[in-house]
Amino acid sequence: MTVVYSAVLLGVLGLAAGIFLAYSAEIFKVKEDPRLKLIIEALPGLNCGACGYPGCEGYAKAILKGDEPNKCLPGKNSGVEQKIKEILKNSG
Repeated sequence: MTVVYSAVLLGVLGLAAGIFLAYSAEIFKVKEDPRLKLIIEALPGLNCGACGYPGCEGYAKAILKGDEPNKCLPGKNSGVEQKIKEILKNSG
């Protein structure tokens, strides 16, 4: 009978911990700008740092904060600047 009680107690504790973690995850959820993902996809993804930021994600965040979208040297020939300007224009 001790084994059954132990199993039930562990099950209840596990369920309570799961509910608490799910609730906490919802409370502390970080909302991200949906344009960030679009800008990251428009960038070449080389993470070269030629723009002066630590990778493409850092540069995308800087663009959303107001930096110029023309600093991506590897993406100049593929029209990255125009794509980013269009993303900012259509969603802003």
